[in-house]
Amino acid sequence: MGSYKKIVVGTDGSDTSLRAVDRAGALAGDSGAELIIVCAYEPASREEVKAASDALKEDAYQVVGSAPAESVLRDAAARARSGGAAKIDTVAVSGSPVEVLGDTAEDRNADLLVVGSVGLNTLSGRILGSVPQSVARRSGVDVLIVHTT
Repeated sequence: MGSYKKIVVGTDGSDTSLRAVDRAGALAGDSGAELIIVCAYEPASREEVKAASDALKEDAYQVVGSAPAESVLRDAAARARSGGAAKIDTVAVSGSPVEVLGDTAEDRNADLLVVGSVGLNTLSGRILGSVPQSVARRSGVDVLIVHTT
């Protein structure tokens, strides 16, 4: 098996997802692979946008739309860079994490998808399925589930 050329990793900004970013960044650095960091987000509702606008005025842009995801991605890219990754791209996409990760891996011709293990050992994860479980089941590429708890 050759080394990976394109690695996709998902993050939501949580400590556990950033551990997956750390691992993906180290792998990308070791193999010279391009690292694509993805953050899935759900758009704010009309009510949430209005409440943010009322409370924050001209600074409301910081908490609506893709702005929070972009902030998460900047932090994740800095961590991945400090872990050794040199070629990094970031992507904020509206949608569910499972679909966004799978679509991004396919669209970018990735050969490895990295996710954290959160949800695998929970009751709801066993009953409803977790993000790592669903990604591994649906992915057409290798999946690394990083132990993050």
